[in-house]
Amino acid sequence: MKTAQKYLEQLVEDNVLRKVEQGNKTLYGIDQLMATYREVATLQREHDQEELTAALESMRTQITEWKTSYDVETPGELRASIADLEDTDEMKDRREIANEWEHLADRLPVIRAALNEYDWATKRDTISA
Repeated sequence: MKTAQKYLEQLVEDNVLRKVEQGNKTLYGIDQLMATYREVATLQREHDQEELTAALESMRTQITEWKTSYDVETPGELRASIADLEDTDEMKDRREIANEWEHLADRLPVIRAALNEYDWATKRDTISA
């Protein structure tokens, strides 16, 4: 247990995990803020601005198409529309689309953040001799 505790504490120091005390329990969870910062940095390093812009545009277009096709504004509304259906294949399709929509909606702010700070990050990410 001491070894596991040592590794957990190191992950907290490295901003991989967050440590929360709840009564007499210590809980550990992923540091979502730092995970998002790392994800933004990875996007900036692995993709140029045009690729990120194209991805953002594609995601927004797909969401707009779903809104129009199903006459809904949110994935929750799309899920609720399943109650009016009898075709099990259509129910399955709507459930899958709602899942994908939620995924894209979660990704949008991350890609937007990568684009917002792209120039700033690129300048700071260079190694000077």
